[in-house]
Amino acid sequence: MNIRALQLGRTDFSKQFAVADDTEWNYEPALSFDDDEYDLAIVDRRLTDDEADILSRIVRCYCLFVMDDCEMTSRMKRLMKSRGGRLLRRDELGDFFQERIKNFFSRPYGEKMDQHQLTVSPGFRGSVRWNGFTEAVLTGDFGENMHQAAFWKSNIPLGAGQAIDLWLEYKKDPGIEIELNIVQFAAGSVSGIVNTWTFSEEDMKDQVTIESDSNGPVFASINARGEGTLEIISLHDRYSRRGEGSFLPGSRRFVTRSREEIFTYMDPGDLKPPLCVYFSGYKTMEGFEGYRIMRRMQTPFMLISESRLEGGAFYIGSEEYENKVTKAITDAMDRLGFTPNQVILSGLSMGTFGAMYYGLKIRPGHIIIGKPLLSLGSMAKAERIDRPGGFPTSTDLLWKNYHSLNDEAVAKMNRRFWDRFDSLKWEDTTFSIAYMIEDDYDPKAYEKLLSHIRTKGAKVVGKGLHGRHNDDTRGIVKWFLMQYRRTLTNEFDRKQ
Repeated sequence: MNIRALQLGRTDFSKQFAVADDTEWNYEPALSFDDDEYDLAIVDRRLTDDEADILSRIVRCYCLFVMDDCEMTSRMKRLMKSRGGRLLRRDELGDFFQERIKNFFSRPYGEKMDQHQLTVSPGFRGSVRWNGFTEAVLTGDFGENMHQAAFWKSNIPLGAGQAIDLWLEYKKDPGIEIELNIVQFAAGSVSGIVNTWTFSEEDMKDQVTIESDSNGPVFASINARGEGTLEIISLHDRYSRRGEGSFLPGSRRFVTRSREEIFTYMDPGDLKPPLCVYFSGYKTMEGFEGYRIMRRMQTPFMLISESRLEGGAFYIGSEEYENKVTKAITDAMDRLGFTPNQVILSGLSMGTFGAMYYGLKIRPGHIIIGKPLLSLGSMAKAERIDRPGGFPTSTDLLWKNYHSLNDEAVAKMNRRFWDRFDSLKWEDTTFSIAYMIEDDYDPKAYEKLLSHIRTKGAKVVGKGLHGRHNDDTRGIVKWFLMQYRRTLTNEFDRKQ
């Protein structure tokens, strides 16, 4: 949980307030554009214009704090806007050092607990069904009193002074009541209990947070009572920033009525077009992908991530869910004052579907993708014969959306994208696409896209590389970045 902190000011605050051992405190160092990024910066004096320019490059967004009595130059005001800076009062410093600095640690972490680590309690006498990795369905009588219904065999590490956010995805009949039970054992012990927490359904309307002064693993279980059906979808655990954001400071978390999450992070960059939106690809560790790549471009950028299935659920869902994704992008455009032709949607593998699908709604000037996956129904069908066991999330995705794996569900999933794509004109969008010639996930994606772009004046830049879907990720990423640099230089007059 290391933190790299910078302070510029008249006096060294680390001499007045205790700084945690895992904090690397840098007071008035020589600044350079080549410095590694700081997790936190506190400014207590007027900055030169050169210093303000350097800080815009080496301080993470939403991690800049300026003392409220500092003289603010026009360049400092612009720095505050581009870095999402916040003012800090002197009477807040004690609390800031004691309670808040610890939330700006460098490396986030989150995971979706393995659904096949979920075990139904021996005392449950009802029926149990697992729908792939999507959910476990328990139906029956759970009893009149709260009893353990299920538990996860794998534990969650919890360090002293660390906080973890927990989010349980579930559905249930009205006749059932549940609670989440958490037990922390002493490190090295199988029976010594250090802490226990019990969270009701009311508590779980938002994320719940556990924090301990001791080291030791955490055991999670679900208690239930009543009669009916309980669907246990997933339990997510993440390093908590105690309200400062999820995964990255300043990020936003949106939740639907059915408890599905979407995460976004927007960095205003230099406040000039374009807004570069990057959809994370398949990843089992929860969090954002592509931060350093996008940050180096110095443009405004947005990262989008989700983890509803193992690795992600391709950004599709209910109307409510998809509206939240769309609104997050349009809100960022409004904040910056950008039009659709000043937006680039992008992604790799799973993220390509996000870029293309929300391109149907945003109608951006540019879409840059690598290893496109567009016919999600056919991708799932290929799991049976063409790619057995290669990508089980594809069948989970089909089941999640249509509760079936038959040919009708496959066709519906395919049409979900292509029917909308065919209804639109694309003369104002440039597509830059790198694809694998022998792709075993969606082998006809590029070819089909070309055949469906019937609009006169539509522009497609393509590059094929030999291999299956995961055979040359390095080559795909290299071409992806080259197209980003070409687009930024030629279309937005940016030197890269």
